Amino acid sequence: MFSKKIIIMATVVLLLITGSLMVTANAAVDQIGVLSGKVISVVSPGMPVREGDILVKVDTLTGPVTAARASTSGVVTEVLVKPGDAVKIGDVVVRIRQ
Repeated sequence: MFSKKIIIMATVVLLLITGSLMVTANAAVDQIGVLSGKVISVVSPGMPVREGDILVKVDTLTGPVTAARASTSGVVTEVLVKPGDAVKIGDVVVRIRQ
């Protein structure tokens, strides 16, 4: 009887862990800008991206520079800036669903 309880408890724990991993796997990942400037180009919602792809470019004193790259592969679910917007370091600019 004691071993049946352990098996049932272990099964419940595994199901909870699996469920929580599935929820976090579908969560959107915030992409943070690493430079300040005026946005000159941005990806489109629904666009598939791979880790390292350019998401946002800004115009700086030295010219056009990448302000945000994808930190994960997935699909762009939300674009929070548009060309002409001023962004600062640390602003969330895009969200990607893995």
